[in-house]
Amino acid sequence: MVKSFPYQLYLVISEETCVHNHFLTVAEQAVKGGVELVQLREKNTSTQAFLQKALQLKEVLDRYNVPLIINDQLEIAQQVEAYGIHVGTSDIAPTQIRKNWKNLQCLGYSIEDIQQLNRLESKTADYLGISPVFSTPTKTDTITEWGLNGIQQIRSMTDKPLVAIGNMNIQNTYEVIKAGADCIAVVSAICASRNPATAAEQLRNEIEKA
Repeated sequence: MVKSFPYQLYLVISEETCVHNHFLTVAEQAVKGGVELVQLREKNTSTQAFLQKALQLKEVLDRYNVPLIINDQLEIAQQVEAYGIHVGTSDIAPTQIRKNWKNLQCLGYSIEDIQQLNRLESKTADYLGISPVFSTPTKTDTITEWGLNGIQQIRSMTDKPLVAIGNMNIQNTYEVIKAGADCIAVVSAICASRNPATAAEQLRNEIEKA
């Protein structure tokens, strides 16, 4: 179990979200620009292809000592010896993951309504994904848009690390950190950029300003 969550800039990557560069190039450039944690989120691929990508990505990240988080796929996360796993409300439950993965280091859980905060699954997680802060085309199966007020409300109710995800970009990062998020998770702001390193660096500057 992770004792602290020191990460502030978190990249959520998949092959299909990388518009201009290969996803491994995007990941490496983003890390050089200041990304500290990378989650591989492959929703539209076979298990074998996901595993292959995870192994390739981990090889790149290991060079920079950057941890890899796997989205939703417990077996893949264990096979590649990832740092952790991130799940949502319709995925395998955090309590179940803890039982099945004894040496798990980091467990993230996305919450979509305020009632979830007091449930065992949220308490079992190491950090909470606040998803989405702002509506986003990369994630359409959500039920709420938290906004800045939502982050402030959750911050007042829990001391767990909060990772803001959902249309996060250079324009709103400062306000989201000010509202109480510990970390921002980005997809398009880096994956769709022609220069992922610069995009990551600009986001880091906003975080540090806040």
